This record gives sequence, structure tokens and C-alpha cells, in this order.
Amino acid sequence: MSHPCPSELEKKLGYFFTDPALLEEALRHSSFVNEMQGKGLPDNERLEFLGDAVVNLITGHLLMMFYPDFNEGHLSRMRAHLVNEFQLSNIAGELSLGEYVQLGKGESQTRGRKKPSILANTFEALMAAVYLDGGYPCVFQIVSRYMKPLMEANSPSVEVQDYKSKFQELIQSAQGPLPNYTVALETGPDHDKTFIVQLTCGDIQTKGFGKSKKNAEQDAARKAFDIFMKHAAS
Repeated sequence: MSHPCPSELEKKLGYFFTDPALLEEALRHSSFVNEMQGKGLPDNERLEFLGDAVVNLITGHLLMMFYPDFNEGHLSRMRAHLVNEFQLSNIAGELSLGEYVQLGKGESQTRGRKKPSILANTFEALMAAVYLDGGYPCVFQIVSRYMKPLMEANSPSVEVQDYKSKFQELIQSAQGPLPNYTVALETGPDHDKTFIVQLTCGDIQTKGFGKSKKNAEQDAARKAFDIFMKHAAS
């Protein structure tokens, strides 16, 4: 398969790299590098690590700007709804990243160019590359372009939903077992605790995190709800 020229991707991004090697690295999947042993090519996993932090930072920045009255719990749930594999792979699809990423033969033959995990990770790596090449203002502009429409379409009403009630209603309608919530761990000093809650509901198990038991339960319920909906759609 012939690949489109990376300069076409730069046009879609509206950003042109000073160091093209960063763009090439961002598009280089580990499966491709493994087949090119001895050439010393870096894969995009280190950039993906940095890109995850960059995208979360910018999304948090945007949420703080758009919703000055929302508390930490609401902001955290909103960011989790915006920065996840599903949303990021959709953004990657808008950029046609699947056409540009370099994959090994095996990964390519198993529809790797359409895998949400590969697309989302490549987008994160690409945002890290922009950050390293052009700095925060450049990557902020790009992430904002894609996150603002999602924020307008999904919040605040979607984000402040009671996911515990929503998930329980879903399970009851499917005549499944009711979810069970247990505190798995408490960390931190008394004035700044973090709670980890384990949700178990049939085959579904999730862990939620929060600064209160209630927030951790909501986080676990939101994740369980997403899993249930994905299984129902498949």
C-alpha cells in the first residue's frame, strides 16, 4: 500500500513541521519498527506517552476556561468523556491518520489502520510531536479545534449525569444482576484522600477514582456504562 505524503497531513493539521523527523516518528508504529530491526528507528510510543499528557492538559485548560463554576469532580468527568480512545480515534479519523501511520505487515493485514487504539495513540503521538516542534500555543490551537465542538455537543448536560442511576437502570432493563460497589483503596492524607472503588456487575468489572467515595463510584459506573454500551453495539 502506498502512503499519502506527510505534507498532506500537515495541510490538514494547519501546521508544518520545522523538524520533519518528529512527524515521521509520530507516525511510526512499533509493529513497523519491529520489522525494520537494525535500522535504529524509534517508534511512536514515547511520543504517545507525552501526547497523552499534552491532550489531557489542553482539554483541562479548555474546560477551566469554558466552565469556571464547575468543581473538580465535574471537570474530571467531562475530561474523561472527551479524552478517551473512542473520541480520540474519531478525531484521528477526521485527519485520516490511518492512511499515514506506518504499520508492520501483520498489523496492516488485520485492519490495523482502522483500530481505535492505534488511531487514538497515533493522534496523541502526533500532538506530542507538534508540542515539541512548535510549543504549547501551536498544539493548543490544534487540540482546541477538535475539542471545542465535542464540548459544545456533549456538555454540560451529558457530563453531570448520575451514572450510578443510569447504569443501574440499564442493568435492570436488561434483567442483569445489580452492580456492587466496594472501596478497594484509600490513599493520601485525611485532608486530601483519593478513593478507588471497585464495581462488579456480572462480567463487568471497573475501578473508579475520585476525591470522595461518591465521585469514585460515579467514575466506576461511568466506565461500566461505556463497557455495556460497547458490548451492546458489537
